[in-house]
Amino acid sequence: MLGLLLLYWIGKYFYKLAEEYHKNLWGFAILGVVVYYGGIFFFGIIAVVMMEIIYPGSIDTFNETLLSLLMIPFGILSSYLLYKYLEKVWKKNRDNTNKLIDEIGR
Repeated sequence: MLGLLLLYWIGKYFYKLAEEYHKNLWGFAILGVVVYYGGIFFFGIIAVVMMEIIYPGSIDTFNETLLSLLMIPFGILSSYLLYKYLEKVWKKNRDNTNKLIDEIGR
């Protein structure tokens, strides 16, 4: 249940961001969720490889539920970084178009 609520909030924030900048609403909501899962997968692989390098054979006895709970912050971080990046780029592009429109009558 916690996972579904988290996916809802991530999708909702990306949806609102896309709505604010007149982009594809559902496409960016889905992108936010995909990046969340991609971040979990990417950092999970890194964590498992590091555990095997440091303590060989430890992954066989490691609790999978604990590993998945440890990766949630990395998924959230991935989505947050993409959100901030998109917001920065779109804001910069919107400011440029407003300046160009003001210069038309001159």
